[in-house]
Amino acid sequence: MHTSRLSRWLVLPLVIVLAACEGRRAPSAGRPEAGGATAAREFPNPRPKPDFVLTDTDGQAFAFREGTEGRMTLLFFGYTNCPDICPVHMANIAAALHKLPDEIVRQVAVVFVTVDPERDTPARLREWLDHFDRGFIGLTGTQAEVDSAQVAMRLPPAYREAAEGEAYFVGHSAHVIAFTKDGLARFALPFGTRQSEWAQEIPRLVAYPGQP
Repeated sequence: MHTSRLSRWLVLPLVIVLAACEGRRAPSAGRPEAGGATAAREFPNPRPKPDFVLTDTDGQAFAFREGTEGRMTLLFFGYTNCPDICPVHMANIAAALHKLPDEIVRQVAVVFVTVDPERDTPARLREWLDHFDRGFIGLTGTQAEVDSAQVAMRLPPAYREAAEGEAYFVGHSAHVIAFTKDGLARFALPFGTRQSEWAQEIPRLVAYPGQP
């Protein structure tokens, strides 16, 4: 019952962000197979990386723009108690990265921002992310700071379902935002993007020639 209500709520932010992008293709980046279907959808108006500052899993301040400068960055807002969307996204991204050459992987930053800071302590975030990839960056903060970071990305703040005790769910945006190396948010990759698609999209995004 909870999962069903959560799924319905997730439709709203996904539609808000992707409706204007439907039908746009990801860049070819010189790859011969790029003429085929792609999971990424392009934002009609690329946006610069926001400069929010949160807390990383070492308990240190992490400035998002500065800390990911020069790397293709995948940003996702989720939480560790998520029953489906969050672990599937992280597992698929990790599996794709593990198959790619090191020279590609070194140019990628994967940033997971919790929308459930009450439960997701830095230690909990680190333990959860390490199940997928020890290089993934985990960020938390106060609820106000996390909400502000979502607003900076033009996302509606995540919504906590009413529930008794600790067994609650959080409705949140279901897509990963991709920033190319020039620091612009150019693409969104929805839930359902497969490992094989991530393995194709990541090199394309890394090689994307940023606008002058």
